[in-house]
Amino acid sequence: MKRPSFRLRIALLSAGLAGSALVGFGAVSWFQIYEAKISRLDAELLNQLMRASRPPELPPEVERWQRYEDSLTHILGANTKTPVALLVLDTNSKIVYQSDAVQADVDLNRLLLRDINLTPVPPPLNRGRPPIPKNINPPFPPPRPPQFISQQTGTGNWRIGAARFPNAQVAIAVSLQAVDREMAIIRNIFLVSIPGALLLVAVGAWVVAGSALRPIDRLTGVIQQVTVKGLDRRIPFETTDVEFVELIGVFNQMLERLERSFTQASRFSADAAHELKTPLTILQGELERTLQQVEPGSEVQQRLSNLLDEVRRLSGIMRKLLLLSLADAGQMSLYLVEVDMSELLVEMVEDVELLAPHLSVQSDIPDGLKVQGDRDLLIQVLQNLLSNAIKYNLPNGWIKIQAHQNQKTLQIKITNASKDIPEGDRSRLFDRFYRGDRARTRKVEGIGLGLSLAREIVRAHHGDLTLDPATSVGQTAFTLSLPQSNKFVLSAKGLPI
Repeated sequence: MKRPSFRLRIALLSAGLAGSALVGFGAVSWFQIYEAKISRLDAELLNQLMRASRPPELPPEVERWQRYEDSLTHILGANTKTPVALLVLDTNSKIVYQSDAVQADVDLNRLLLRDINLTPVPPPLNRGRPPIPKNINPPFPPPRPPQFISQQTGTGNWRIGAARFPNAQVAIAVSLQAVDREMAIIRNIFLVSIPGALLLVAVGAWVVAGSALRPIDRLTGVIQQVTVKGLDRRIPFETTDVEFVELIGVFNQMLERLERSFTQASRFSADAAHELKTPLTILQGELERTLQQVEPGSEVQQRLSNLLDEVRRLSGIMRKLLLLSLADAGQMSLYLVEVDMSELLVEMVEDVELLAPHLSVQSDIPDGLKVQGDRDLLIQVLQNLLSNAIKYNLPNGWIKIQAHQNQKTLQIKITNASKDIPEGDRSRLFDRFYRGDRARTRKVEGIGLGLSLAREIVRAHHGDLTLDPATSVGQTAFTLSLPQSNKFVLSAKGLPI
């Protein structure tokens, strides 16, 4: 499975790390804020419970607790209109006062009573001390700070605190709805801001990663343009980051070695072809002249005829190698003229019918198919394709030649009956000196240069030669595509540069 791009992984990883940090920070901050608000509320509840420890000043006692509840509502819930509940018992656990909220909520009443019962009983007063004057109201603090807990009832979530004093038992409950609203607002802020921050981090990481990987993109672009005609390309590294200087330097050195090696190999191939061309031409001429001088039908004539065939075969190989070396160097010269492809194809069909009378030839060639190209080289391409269609055909097989033209390209499709080409051979069919399955080709003459040279000639015409996908069993099809209008740059001699 193809992995996602390195740049995308950097952006996602950065967003993931930042997201984890932001979510963790948000969660910790939310809980810290919540605990701070609860601690502030507990401190206020403790102060109010301490106020309840003072002896009553005004009779009747119910009026005193009514005023006490009013003060609680004013202090704890004036700004936020937070409900406050109060339950007061005497020393015998009889209800002295209870607010309306306690009377309306049975569960809240039960929780307040339970918290009062769980609160430790204060120690008895020290009777050894002198009596305290009645006009002085000393507080009776609880033996230890009361415990505050949060409880859920049908009317909401409450923060409850209770304490026992020598003169009363008091439980106060404050609704947490205001705190919950504030925390919900903070949570919503986090839920909106964290994804926005993650998006900014991801975009920033994408931009930074793109900037960091720009030398790699440049390197990839140069690699994609490296062909036998582009080995002279180099990547400048004066403005490159230090981390990529060594990589680009190694790549430039590799291109230099490849260019030097290919130049030497191409020069050797061209020089060898040129050097062999002259002696082969002389040898071919001498053999032809000698054949005319020997006795017809003699054994010497037969041997000289065989030698002449081999010399002609070597001459053909030398011509192909010379053309391939020129194509590799980008110096294949094309003599451009208007070529009537319809006329050429009709002549080719007639030749095939003469050379392979045992094969059935079908053709669909419209009139007026014309292109700009090198006539001799295009003839060589068509002869190679039709020669292969004859050599690799089945006994009593068939050949089909189809041509059609549109506004942009001329396409010629040559199909023949044949054995199926293995998948491994199909991808290497245009390789030089590759002849595929030996069992399939051992009885067929050739050295494996014809298709390679044909494709180079077609590409020099800015076209292409392809092997069609194996859609049908028992047949092989090649498609030759030529541009409708070749826009070549001509040199002063009339040959394309």
